[in-house]
Amino acid sequence: MNILKQILKKLIPSKFFKKLQPVYHYLLSFFGAVFYGFPGNKLIIIGITGTTGKTSSVYLISKVLESAGYKVGYTSTAMFKDGQAEWMNDKKMTMVGGFFIHKILRKMVNNRCHYAIVETTSEGVRQFRHRFINYDILVFTGLYPEHIESHGNYENYKKAKGDLFAHLKKCKTKYINDYHTVLSPKNELKKLDLKRVKKTIIANYDDAEAGYFLNFWAERKIAYSSNTDAVNENISGEVLKNLEIIEYKNIDLSASGTNFDVALKSDFFISPKDNLKDINIELKLLGAFSAQNSMNALCVGLTQELSLTEIKRGLENVKGIAGRMEMINEGQPFTVVVDYAYEPKAVTKLYEAIELLPHNNIIHILGSCGGGRDKARQPILGELSGEKSDYVIVTNEDPYDDDPMEIINNVFAGAQKVGKIEDENLFKILDRREAIKKGLSLAKEGDIVLITGKGSEQAICLANGKKMPWDDRRVVKDEILKM
Repeated sequence: MNILKQILKKLIPSKFFKKLQPVYHYLLSFFGAVFYGFPGNKLIIIGITGTTGKTSSVYLISKVLESAGYKVGYTSTAMFKDGQAEWMNDKKMTMVGGFFIHKILRKMVNNRCHYAIVETTSEGVRQFRHRFINYDILVFTGLYPEHIESHGNYENYKKAKGDLFAHLKKCKTKYINDYHTVLSPKNELKKLDLKRVKKTIIANYDDAEAGYFLNFWAERKIAYSSNTDAVNENISGEVLKNLEIIEYKNIDLSASGTNFDVALKSDFFISPKDNLKDINIELKLLGAFSAQNSMNALCVGLTQELSLTEIKRGLENVKGIAGRMEMINEGQPFTVVVDYAYEPKAVTKLYEAIELLPHNNIIHILGSCGGGRDKARQPILGELSGEKSDYVIVTNEDPYDDDPMEIINNVFAGAQKVGKIEDENLFKILDRREAIKKGLSLAKEGDIVLITGKGSEQAICLANGKKMPWDDRRVVKDEILKM
């Protein structure tokens, strides 16, 4: 399909091609759904959207459902799973194109999956990739300004996310048996023997934009909050009246993981399997954001009639997530952490978790993305790294058609602004492998080498649509073994 797009770009003048793009993307999604037999009608589809936490939430939800005995497939920024095979996302795209997404959904159906979890982005929605997917549960993780240059402004960005929630009302009702297999009842009488899958919205109540998303139509609305006494003024009284709220509190952060308590505010959620109304969850994942991401999984689990005990087991079995605070251990006397965080708020949260780890110096290797991404964040990332780390190494990330040295200089300037000194504790190295080598060479026993921006991504995006195969984790392992 990318080849077809490149051919059309050459044949059609750019001005007209831009105008035709919406039609092109819509038809691509439609024909993909038709070709693969509308597979989204044969699975319970869970859509995850928000600015951050999407990929981790996808993984945690899958592990909770799998732990309870269900077969799950998913598409995410980090990985794909079709119910049998699991592989790294090498598309450099979170929500893949219309044909691919229906193709993998069809594989999930063929592999007898009960659930499909689809990480759904604003860009994907703009390009109609969500159309012809019959969603059942939508999860909102939180929102803050991102992709502003692409969308034009924050309101457009939010509206693109909102279009996904508006789509939920158009999605057809599904029926499942006791084993959560989607069936097509022949008549009304047959429906009585099955369970109806309620169209559901789950939202992070603590986020300022929760009201916007909860105000969309759904048969059931659930929110989770770390402070249920707080008032979210953006949520209408009518929504609040029927909103089911779950509280998580007493978050305890340590170098070994994240503990928190969950309290069900409604008796409706109490399962006869364990009769529990509250529970303590001991995650092996670091950071307060891990507790928040886990709440997305917990809420989905409750909608699928899992008990708190079952959900706890699924969450506590997760030892790590690819490219998300992933520790690389090849026997070196210092800690290496690879993380996807590429935006100031996400990096700030990452540092909160990193600082819990015992350490001497922090050596941060980072860059910033080109290709129309938000240029304003480039010096901010430099400032943040300059303030939080002892050594800063600025390098190439994903320049696309932008000048990589211009991006590097912008990040570099931010670090200089807060006092970092060039060639003393601040370095600029265009070649990402050389930058990683430099960071490792600076590391002493007890230090932390933090590498951000790409996580488990499988390529660096260069000019003219070219991709260079890449994996920060593999490169780090190679370079440590050479030391």
